[in-house]
Amino acid sequence: MNRGELDQFKRVLRAFAALLLIIGMAILFLFVWKEYYNLRVVFPFYYKGHWLIVVVYAIFVAIFFYIYGGLKFGYLTYSSIVLSQVLAIICANILTYLEIVLLSAKFVGIYPLIVMTAIQIVVIFIWTAFISVSFIKIFPPRRLLVLYEEYNPSLMAYKIKRRNDRYKIEGYINIKETEEEDLHETIRKYDAVLIYDVHSIERNKILKFCYSESIRVYVTPKLSDILIRSSETIDLFDTPLFLMRNSGISFEQRLIKRIMDIIISLVVLVITSPIMLLVAVAIKLYDGGPVFFIQERCTKDGKVFKIHKFRSMIVDAEKEGKAIPATENDPRITPVGRFIRKTRIDELPQMIDILQGNMSVVGPRPERVEHVKAYTKEIPEFSYRLKVKGGLTGYAQIYGKYNTTAYDKLKLDLMYIQNYSVLMDVRLIFMTIKIMLLKESTEGFDEEISRNIGDRGSEN
Repeated sequence: MNRGELDQFKRVLRAFAALLLIIGMAILFLFVWKEYYNLRVVFPFYYKGHWLIVVVYAIFVAIFFYIYGGLKFGYLTYSSIVLSQVLAIICANILTYLEIVLLSAKFVGIYPLIVMTAIQIVVIFIWTAFISVSFIKIFPPRRLLVLYEEYNPSLMAYKIKRRNDRYKIEGYINIKETEEEDLHETIRKYDAVLIYDVHSIERNKILKFCYSESIRVYVTPKLSDILIRSSETIDLFDTPLFLMRNSGISFEQRLIKRIMDIIISLVVLVITSPIMLLVAVAIKLYDGGPVFFIQERCTKDGKVFKIHKFRSMIVDAEKEGKAIPATENDPRITPVGRFIRKTRIDELPQMIDILQGNMSVVGPRPERVEHVKAYTKEIPEFSYRLKVKGGLTGYAQIYGKYNTTAYDKLKLDLMYIQNYSVLMDVRLIFMTIKIMLLKESTEGFDEEISRNIGDRGSEN
């Protein structure tokens, strides 16, 4: 079996493994439903009615598996996919409980669902471990050749080597120092090629050669690639055209997004108001300083607004006026601040900024004014992020890492802007819950990677 056939088999096996897991979750629910909950609804179900309830449950599970990436066997790491599946099951079971409450016209006992959830989590751990080990044995790491030009690929190589279950870098070639015929001959010996930041003329030649030889290619995109990828196809003429509107998100999308922001911020503020009150009292009692940390940030079209957080550091932590990013054991962080930062409670006051319309729930992280100026000086395209409102969470916060460079985070934010949809916002909101539980989760540029601003300059 050649590599192409093996890849097709991998996709089939992944789908089969996911289907069996969903069926297993549904069978467990069927037992709990028939033995406990069906007897407590206003109009009990019989025969095919049971299957209708189970199918609805399976759909809930499948939707949340998709949202959290729980179907990506052999793609995500074991710990990441288990966390995705556990969160998906918890969300599906909560939604199912609400459905049962509606059918029962009263609140019913939740204990059977809790026991079922615990059993499902055990099944997830065992099944995912079995599938992960099987994938590693059946599908060896892809032998990868890295092609680069003037930028050193060591940082990218470091990231790839962390996934040695999927990739094995076996060669590096600087295309400036290699004849075209020798390059083609070398490429044929590998399973795949990674084109790392190669100029467009040479990159196009390599892409066309790999396409003709049916060789898999990975490419680090340039900003222009992201713009083109999100374009519309125009079929008015016999020459294909790509249309890029370059206007950010549409009026209809902005309207729906604003309605979502208002609803979500109001709900969160009402639900968390007791917690916020306790935190405010704790901060005030600790040192008598102000409860909120207020700072000027940039949002859509460069508009400056004042962002609100619960103060987690000592008073005048930046008394010299210079931005000093917090470190893990920063002595400026108070005991109360350490807790609220770890639990992300310090971000809750930003719901007020969202309700006021200065921010959105989802969007590029709003930056300090001085940082925007510094980043734009190094990376002129940084201003592209300002086509939408800054957000509490976002694409770069979810898919970026603690050491992601400013240039790469710009790419991630631009992918969000150019491919925006309401469903994407919903998915990113759910994904935020997962990221908060991961050690490598990230916040804004200003707190993490100011030292990396010069890693890449403007696109060339």
